[in-house]
This record gives sequence, structure tokens and C-alpha cells, in this order.
Amino acid sequence: MSARRASIAIAWLGLTWPGPSLAALPSPDAVRAAAEQAVHVRFDLPGSRVVVQALPLDPRLRLAPCTLPLRATLADAARPVSRLSVPVHCPQSDGWTVRVQVQLQLFRAVLVSSRPLLRGDGLDQADVRAEQRDVTRLGYGYLDHLDQAAGRTLARALPEGSVLTLAALGGRRMVRAGDRVQVVAQQGDIVVRAVGIALGSGDNGARLRVRNEGSGKVVDTMVQAPGMVLALP
Repeated sequence: MSARRASIAIAWLGLTWPGPSLAALPSPDAVRAAAEQAVHVRFDLPGSRVVVQALPLDPRLRLAPCTLPLRATLADAARPVSRLSVPVHCPQSDGWTVRVQVQLQLFRAVLVSSRPLLRGDGLDQADVRAEQRDVTRLGYGYLDHLDQAAGRTLARALPEGSVLTLAALGGRRMVRAGDRVQVVAQQGDIVVRAVGIALGSGDNGARLRVRNEGSGKVVDTMVQAPGMVLALP
């Protein structure tokens, strides 16, 4: 029987020529799922909520059959950014690798200001609250423990609800609550100095109240240097 007649007979019988197993052909969904799983494994840590979505593959992509489970990996050094490129590999000897674009949202508890804060303010528990934020969109970083700001003051004013970052912090506080400080009062060429007790903490330029150690009078001052404040009119 000729090859043409054989093919017609096979088609008439509803049969097909033997060929590659369809089960061995990787589906786009399987490739995308492998990439999403790799991102979950890398970033799903205690206290985090991970939301991932792999973008569609190029419809022109044709992948060869793969008889082994797909393997996707993400480097330990990978940072949490809003879009990641994840390599998915067919690990057989003649395998292939395709990169899958994955969108990531990583929600973690970060510290935000619970009230408007001024430049030079120190931070304590009453000044902050924890909120869930997508940290992939916090390009300037974030603080998640108040200990990270210990002894530091704000380098700039922050409105309520601002995410606290290391960049927002200045140096260590020049004056701490309870410190004995030198209060300098100046009017024209006349300079008067006294010793007071700081009732607050602050960095250079911060306003705080000081109690005169001798008279007990409380005055408004501005921090000028470590242990020194200027009485305000």
C-alpha cells in the first residue's frame, strides 16, 4: 500500500501517527506557575504577605517537550522589587531556559508617623504606629523596629502617615530629656547664661522646653550644640 493510501486509511479509522507525548509539552500556565512559586519561596517569610502574578509568555514562544519537572530559581540576593525576571529551566540534557516576568507585592508591617513630626524631634513609641505597606514600592527603605532609630532625631519634618526611613533620620540627639544644659539668653550685646534641665530631647535646631535649675521657670529654647540651648524670646 502506498504511503498516501496508508495515511488516508489511518485518517478514515480515526487514528494518528505515533508522535511526541502531549503530556510532555510544557504549558504556558505550568511555566508561569513555576516562576510564581520561586518568588513565593524567596519572599514568604514570617510576618509577610506575598502577592505574585506572572505575566503572560510571548505567544510566539515554542518550547520543546520536557519530561522532567520544571525548575525555577531566584537568587538569595534578589531584592523585593515590583517586577522580577525569573528563569524557568527544563533540567534535562537538551533542556531550555525561559525568563518569566513576575509582578510582586510584598506587604510587611512598617513604622509610620502617628502625628506630624518636626525636624529635630526624637522618636518614641507614641510617635509611630505599624501599618502594612507594599515594601516593593518603598524605594527609600523603611524602619520596622523603633530600635533602629534609637538616639536619632529627624532630619526633616514628616506629616502624619509618613513611612519612617533611615534617610529621614539625622544624627544622634544633642540633648536628651533630663540632661543638664547650659541655657544662653542673648539680647543685643548682653549674654546671660544659666543651667537648666531639658524637658525634651532634640538635635541641632530642635525646639524644646527647659526648666531653669535655679528659679524653676520653664522657658522655650532651641538646641544649638551638645548640652547647649538658646533661650527664645
